[in-house]
Amino acid sequence: MLPVWLVAVASFIYLGTLFAVASFGDRRADAGRSVIGNPVVYTLSLAVYCSAWTYYGSVGVAATTGLAFLPIYLGPTLAALLFPFLLLKVLRITKTYGITSIADFLAARYGKSGLVGGLVTVVAAVGGIPYISLQLKAVAASVTVVMGDATPFAPAFSLGADTALTVTLVLAIFAIFFGARHVDVTETHQGMVLAIAFESVVKLLAFVVAGSFITYGIFDGFGDIAGRAMADERVRELFTMSGTGLSYIDWFLLTMLSGMMMLVLPRQFQVAVLENVDENHLRTASWLFPAYLLVINVFVMPVALAGLLLDGGEEGVNAADLLILRLPMDAGQEILALVTYLGGLSAATAMVIVATVALSTMVSNDLVLPVLLRRGGRHRGSHGDAGERPALTGLILNIRRATILVLLMAGYLFFKHVSGGLGLASTGLIAFAAVAQFAPAIIAAIYWRDANRTGAVLGISGGFLIWLYTLICPMLARAGAIDDGFLVEGLFGVGMLRPEALFALEGLNPVSHALVWSLSLNLLLLVTASLLGRQDNIERVQALMFVEVESSHETARLWHGQARVGDLCDLMIRFIGPGGVNRVLDIDGQRRGRRLGARDTADAEFVLLVERQLARVIGSSSARVMVASVVDGEGIGPDQVMEILDETSQVIEYSQRLEQKSKALEAATAELREANARLTELDGLKDEFIATVSHELRTPLTSIRSFSEILLDTPELPEEERSAFLAIVVRESERLTRLINDVLDLSKIEAGRMDWQMAEIDLREVIDEALDAASALFTEGGIAVETRLRLSRASIVGDRDRLVQLIVNLLANAVKFVPGENGRVCVELFDHANGWYEVRVDDNGPGVPRDFRRAIFEKFRQASEGPKERPKGTGLGLTISRHIVEAFGGRIWVETSDLGGASFRFTLRHMPAAGHSGETEPRAAE
Repeated sequence: MLPVWLVAVASFIYLGTLFAVASFGDRRADAGRSVIGNPVVYTLSLAVYCSAWTYYGSVGVAATTGLAFLPIYLGPTLAALLFPFLLLKVLRITKTYGITSIADFLAARYGKSGLVGGLVTVVAAVGGIPYISLQLKAVAASVTVVMGDATPFAPAFSLGADTALTVTLVLAIFAIFFGARHVDVTETHQGMVLAIAFESVVKLLAFVVAGSFITYGIFDGFGDIAGRAMADERVRELFTMSGTGLSYIDWFLLTMLSGMMMLVLPRQFQVAVLENVDENHLRTASWLFPAYLLVINVFVMPVALAGLLLDGGEEGVNAADLLILRLPMDAGQEILALVTYLGGLSAATAMVIVATVALSTMVSNDLVLPVLLRRGGRHRGSHGDAGERPALTGLILNIRRATILVLLMAGYLFFKHVSGGLGLASTGLIAFAAVAQFAPAIIAAIYWRDANRTGAVLGISGGFLIWLYTLICPMLARAGAIDDGFLVEGLFGVGMLRPEALFALEGLNPVSHALVWSLSLNLLLLVTASLLGRQDNIERVQALMFVEVESSHETARLWHGQARVGDLCDLMIRFIGPGGVNRVLDIDGQRRGRRLGARDTADAEFVLLVERQLARVIGSSSARVMVASVVDGEGIGPDQVMEILDETSQVIEYSQRLEQKSKALEAATAELREANARLTELDGLKDEFIATVSHELRTPLTSIRSFSEILLDTPELPEEERSAFLAIVVRESERLTRLINDVLDLSKIEAGRMDWQMAEIDLREVIDEALDAASALFTEGGIAVETRLRLSRASIVGDRDRLVQLIVNLLANAVKFVPGENGRVCVELFDHANGWYEVRVDDNGPGVPRDFRRAIFEKFRQASEGPKERPKGTGLGLTISRHIVEAFGGRIWVETSDLGGASFRFTLRHMPAAGHSGETEPRAAE
């Protein structure tokens, strides 16, 4: 037994730590450094699903019905696989339209209906009360266990020594602190989320540590516990299906029920959707959250079996719920018991905080505020006095704080007077079955465009009434609050109306039985009313926007009335303050390019922006009422709505057609982009070529003109100088002629008008002639020339002059790039004996970069990457050489030479013999 002061101090130290963690998260968020933008933190916040029911109740279920605790975790595990699909669509709708709660989500979808929002809020609040009572019960019981109270679950308490009441008030204070400090509930509660993630780690570690001690400290591991359990006939039955007390239908229904909770449970909607800051976190959560559930349940069965083996399990389900706490206490491990108690406190605290925050938002936005705003509108007129009404920020926050307190007190009273004798798991399943009534309306909301408000209201109402009759009424009857005769005889004495065997359906778990009838009636009413009824104008637009959220655009303008910007700003100030109004005006100013003034007339887009901003604070239904009180005129009529829907449908249809052709368009665009890049490149090369040719033409022309003028103006010039000047004129004229010939030759070749003089020639003789023609270049540059012509004759068919030009071009190219000193050029001739001759012109220059070896044979290109200075010439020599080789059926390329520089190589076919069919050309190395 632990002293009261130690338990109290430890509890408040832990809760103070949560304060510190939450404050740290809020400070980081205020500084622009979010701490919840991490998928692990997001996943840990989802573990708020694991409340005191998981921490204590799973062990109690396992100790009494064996494996029957598994469906509660199988369902969320399977549902997690749908996170990147189903939950992603809900998330995008919520972020797009400023949804504030699950009630607001359904109200917005079904025509921004206050009736739908109010109904969902009532069902969620009534269904949440048993779940809140479960947490209070678990914490109060754990306190009494660690302090030695023998009757932890006594239904009545004496005021002043009421542990449950004390726990209720403390948790109310914490819930108000964590979740009722801001009016804009679409802004993430970063401190709260970080605290919830922290609590998820604490309860996991505490449970695992306690389970490890029981398994390996009291017993000798899993094998020891399993062996002793199998030796006990009563305990061995817990490993069988019959020991669970559930049929296969029960397993399926309870698994389905728990899976639905990941979407419809208000607290899960809060953390999974409203507190999400990055939709990519869903991918991580889809596997990490099931892993968390697996780890926290590893020791459930061993702890349950250990409790049965040690005390026989004769104390009932309530005592079994606390085995994880009692066993360390009985073993004298009081510090471990204190840590385990703090883990249970953490599990309960997290659930209460998030659940009450979500429910308080729903109550304020969908129950209280719509009544206050409509009542205020009747007394003040339809518009024109927005600025005179007091700010409602404080009122909204006070409503939410009062709601949190009322909800927790209702949970306390439910525990005290109704559910005291029920196990934790039973109470939790009853709460699950209540909020499960939202599932059909939510699925229809995002996938079925024809689902309407009437169907949703009738479906949820019908399912909720069945839930009340089949689950809550029997609880009240057994608690003595109402007469219990109908449990046996049926309502009005009709046996078919017995609440736990409705219409003679027997053999199911009470929750499964209630689920079958409530969801069946829910679906029947939803589908029937939707098929027989009609949607109003707003419903049709909202249905389209929700179902087609992936492809819809904001083309539907629901406001055709007029309002002054100043009136709308006065309206917003009451809810979001001057700073929020300025942000709205800035957002709108960025869209339209200027900031609106108070006297400007608001267009439909601005009115819609204001409505959405208000929806973030007071919900979509109340926001529409408030905006309607300021805007002159009415919403659009049926004809206009149908026109909008028709136009939107056409846009969607056209979008789908375009999407089908997107791949072809993307391919065509890529080809055009590549062609355009190529044309741009060629255009630049053309300009460069023209500049080069102009320079090359200007140089000899300038020399010719200059020396001609000297000769003309200086008749007395000595004969020796006159001869030298005339030689320069002749040389520059020849250079000019070669340049012009290169351009003309390339033009003729590309136009297909080159007159090729084909004849049998000796390739060796061609090489010798080319070497003689280039000898002056070698002598002038001091270049050593080596020849390796291993053949006495190499007969081919070709144009002798053009082949000489080809080899001279290659030799001249080599001369330009060899070093000024020790320049070397080598010419070789090979016979590949496969019908092809190969000629190589090697040099010891810088070589040609590998990435440039194809490009240098294109026109306008020069191997400028080699030397530091750009080489002289037009860059047409290699291009002409390539055309000459290809005209004779050969191939030209460049590699690295054995001399260290470039090795230009080309092949030409042997002169064909009679009946020769041709051989395959040798491939060049790439």
